[in-house]
Amino acid sequence: QVQLVESGGGLVQAGGSLRLSCAASGRTFSGYAMGWFRQAPGKEREFVAAISWSGGSTYYADSVKGRFTISRDNAKKTGYLQMNSLKPEDTAVYYCAAGIYYSGILPDLYAYWGQGTQVTVSS
Repeated sequence: QVQLVESGGGLVQAGGSLRLSCAASGRTFSGYAMGWFRQAPGKEREFVAAISWSGGSTYYADSVKGRFTISRDNAKKTGYLQMNSLKPEDTAVYYCAAGIYYSGILPDLYAYWGQGTQVTVSS
């Protein structure tokens, strides 16, 4: 079992940066791939980024490639999403998730989810 808690969301101006954290509990955290998803009001939940269990491989949605960086520290049982050059269209609730399939872009491939953290980017 893995429990996830996101933090680090907030209000930022366009062009600014935020760093989201995802703290995990459970002994098997390092055995799971991690993903970040987001959901804007009235829209489907969409894939943002994924990282393998070791952190050696990463995968990004085209919309955030070059601006966002996913990482993890297995010793601290924490995942991160560094978001730079934020745009108003990045406004959404951001969720971290854990699953056994790396590079899974489909929410159904992830077994564990956090409660989400709101990111709002003003223009």
